[in-house]
Amino acid sequence: MDTTTGTAAAQAELWLAERFEGLRPHLRTVAYSMLGSRAEAEDAVQEAWLRVSRTGPDGIEDLRAWLTTVVGRISLDMLRSRRSRREDYPGTWLPEPIVQGAEPDDDPERLAIQVDAVGLALMVVLETLGPAERLAFVLHDVFGLPFDEIALVVDRTPAATRQLASRARRRVRTAPQPDRDVVRQRAVVDAFLAAAREGNFDALLATLHPDVTFTLDLGRLSPAGFPALHGAEDVARHMLTTAPTFLPLARRATINGGPGVAADSAGGVAGFTVVDDLIVRIDVIADPEKLHGSLH
Repeated sequence: MDTTTGTAAAQAELWLAERFEGLRPHLRTVAYSMLGSRAEAEDAVQEAWLRVSRTGPDGIEDLRAWLTTVVGRISLDMLRSRRSRREDYPGTWLPEPIVQGAEPDDDPERLAIQVDAVGLALMVVLETLGPAERLAFVLHDVFGLPFDEIALVVDRTPAATRQLASRARRRVRTAPQPDRDVVRQRAVVDAFLAAAREGNFDALLATLHPDVTFTLDLGRLSPAGFPALHGAEDVARHMLTTAPTFLPLARRATINGGPGVAADSAGGVAGFTVVDDLIVRIDVIADPEKLHGSLH
């Protein structure tokens, strides 16, 4: 091989690797939004790297968009292959959480994930969509890819792909839309936690929406699932029962971009969805498989 040619090839490979590493946080978030699993998202991103490293960047005008589409296609295949996996799942299935500190994070990669993170409430709704609907919504509505590119992934016309996203969008509108002011959200959650610690039932009720939902994911190995709770009084009573065990171990955390708590020793995290200064969802994930590597 000519030395000049070999050097150019090596430089092109280095350039591609550096560009891919810069895009990795974005690609991981795309895959996570599709799969709800950090481990599976890593697998999808790694597969995307193998594909682009084999083909090279020649002919790719927009590497970010191209890789986003590739990760979407890989995630779609993974979704289709696992559809039957949760038929025997005990109780409520919740996504693997993205857990970060309560205060702003100055780590560029983790900050990128936090900014793009899809909230737990939305992730739960995404799980009710068909794989193609989920792909169309995530790639277009969340990450801004045009329908003509997404159509190639789902093997449909752009018009049909637009319909997929439209159906998904109607379902997604049923998910609570969290307040944009994260500081106000945190203040509501702090008030809720303070009331739970004090055993103040009325103060707890004041932080909860009348139709609040409480879900608990104990994992596949749990002998029986925990049924979801609905209504402020039932949720408040449950919190007063469990607070003495859980809260002394809990620290403030950011869960999927929203306010939450993490209990390292207890092995669980709780994410809160706050709308109009009231908590409308509390999602607790205590599945050891989903928490592995999440708490830090």
